[in-house]
Amino acid sequence: MDSNSASNLEESPDKKSNQVASSASSRWHLNWRASVLLLTVLWGAIYMIGLSRPPLLDDVDTVHAEAAREMLQRHEWVTMYTNGFRYLEKAPLMYWSLIASYKVFGISNWSTRLPLMLAVLGLLLATWLLGRFAYGEAGGFCSGLVMATSLGLFIYTRFLIPEVIVSLWLTLGYYFFLRSLEQERPSLWLCWGFAATCALNVLTKGLIGLVFPIGTIGLFLLLTGDLRRLLKMRLLSSSLIFLAIAAPWHILAALRNPPAGQARGFLWLYFINEQFMRFLGKRVPAGYGTVPLFLFWALFVLWLFPWFIFLPQALGEVPVRWSEIRGRLGSLDRRRRANLLFLLWALVIAVFFSFSTRQEYYTIPGLPGVALLVGGWLALEAASPKHSSARRAGRISSTFLLALGVLGFIAGIYFFAISHRPAPGYDLADLLRKAPPKDYNFSLGHMLDLTPEALGAFQGPLLVASLALLLGTGFNWFLRRRGHSIAANAAVVVMTVALFGCIRSAYVTFSPILSSYPLAVAIQKHFRPGDEIVIDGQYSDASTLNYYTGIQVHVLGPPRGNLWYGAKFPDAPHIFETPQSLAAIWNGRETIFVWAKQENPPQLADLKTFLLASSGGKFIYTNHDLRQ
Repeated sequence: MDSNSASNLEESPDKKSNQVASSASSRWHLNWRASVLLLTVLWGAIYMIGLSRPPLLDDVDTVHAEAAREMLQRHEWVTMYTNGFRYLEKAPLMYWSLIASYKVFGISNWSTRLPLMLAVLGLLLATWLLGRFAYGEAGGFCSGLVMATSLGLFIYTRFLIPEVIVSLWLTLGYYFFLRSLEQERPSLWLCWGFAATCALNVLTKGLIGLVFPIGTIGLFLLLTGDLRRLLKMRLLSSSLIFLAIAAPWHILAALRNPPAGQARGFLWLYFINEQFMRFLGKRVPAGYGTVPLFLFWALFVLWLFPWFIFLPQALGEVPVRWSEIRGRLGSLDRRRRANLLFLLWALVIAVFFSFSTRQEYYTIPGLPGVALLVGGWLALEAASPKHSSARRAGRISSTFLLALGVLGFIAGIYFFAISHRPAPGYDLADLLRKAPPKDYNFSLGHMLDLTPEALGAFQGPLLVASLALLLGTGFNWFLRRRGHSIAANAAVVVMTVALFGCIRSAYVTFSPILSSYPLAVAIQKHFRPGDEIVIDGQYSDASTLNYYTGIQVHVLGPPRGNLWYGAKFPDAPHIFETPQSLAAIWNGRETIFVWAKQENPPQLADLKTFLLASSGGKFIYTNHDLRQ
């Protein structure tokens, strides 16, 4: 074989990839404007509808929202406070975005959720941009489509956690890195762009914002035998860019929160306790328990529903044989380099948390990696001839998806048939079972409280979701068998939009179990200056009361949970009550509002109480009869 023939063979993968990308894009009649417009419309239909409902939830929702609200009130951009206590556990970027939204739009449910929804839009467009670079216009659009309609992304943007923002910075960072591989000496803007995304991620979620991209790229370069490329990434100037963005807040936080009293200061809490000790499962105080390892990985795949059915074919496009990748970075075409990077992106995150404490949503930052793999394969399928292996594989997967849809339809109709619509004025809490404490190791553990009786409250969403599953998977199967893969994908998208609408509706119905908002409204009607709100439990159990009333709440019991560390500072407010101190003020003129998560709590057994309101299995007791 002569050198020209060898050169042609080496170039053929790139040519084939370009031909596939061009063919797929022409079949879809796509250009970048159409892709951006369609993804934005889909984002609006899924993520922007009903932004004001339901009310914010106790715990993670209103603890985080309250921290932003108090920073705004204090004109403080460095040290976070919640309920008047220093709240030093978290990185600040998500809270800064909330403050900006509050300043522009005021404080409300929708303005609290808006920054996260804008981050979702950013993530979809970043996924499209990265997929477009790796696979062409059709591949980019399919990747954004998969990301927008993935179950995990939708579920874990229902409350305030920063995982979607972490995903955004990772996606942009890997875009800069992949582009840099096309240049012998990467340009400044690519290197600095990557450094900036790492810094923004550190400001979003702490050290994992640096660990994930460095671990993924380091492993990628190690496997491809090109670690020396790191020396070309303009390490000195990139490090300065990283430090210029990430360092100032950390330095100011350390200076403004030094060790004082019993508190060891910001550096110990933020770096040692909240990151290293959390990874080792020795954080104080302990948070959620750990999700079992098998379930953790299974849920990672489930979060890609309904597109996970195409994941085996997508993984088949990843170069995994040692002979394919070792020392061959320069000979791998753009598509295969991207596939390898995207797989490592997801695996590094999942493996990292496999050795740590973990919750179901910890893998969400790895979801764009698998969404890109699937999106690239969907574009490849659409560009393939009707009788190709890719089309056959798509038909096989659609058959499995149809089987899941039929099973889901049968289960949904069964539960619909045995359910009974509750009587008017019902409290959903009365229809639920109380799950064992270990079940609440899951962030979605309250879903395990559902009973057949409680399902009667969800008859509408249950019926629509069942029909959507059957029709969506059925049309997908029917259209794929006739060679219309693009229309088949559209059927899946319509199905997921309907399913997510049902989930949103059910979430609103279930929200009184997760939120104390109705009780906060009841308190506001009667609260007067000098009155006191007391939570019988941890602050996070009823943080909604603090956020919606704007009143500092007291806690019956010692410092725990979110207030544990802030209470160690000398300037911590005195809001922790004992049964004795509560009894001493109970007979005074001021009204004491006590939130409790059980009827007739034993802590109030020796006091004369009046029930003011109840909702979602939670109660407000007072020392005066306010219903007269």
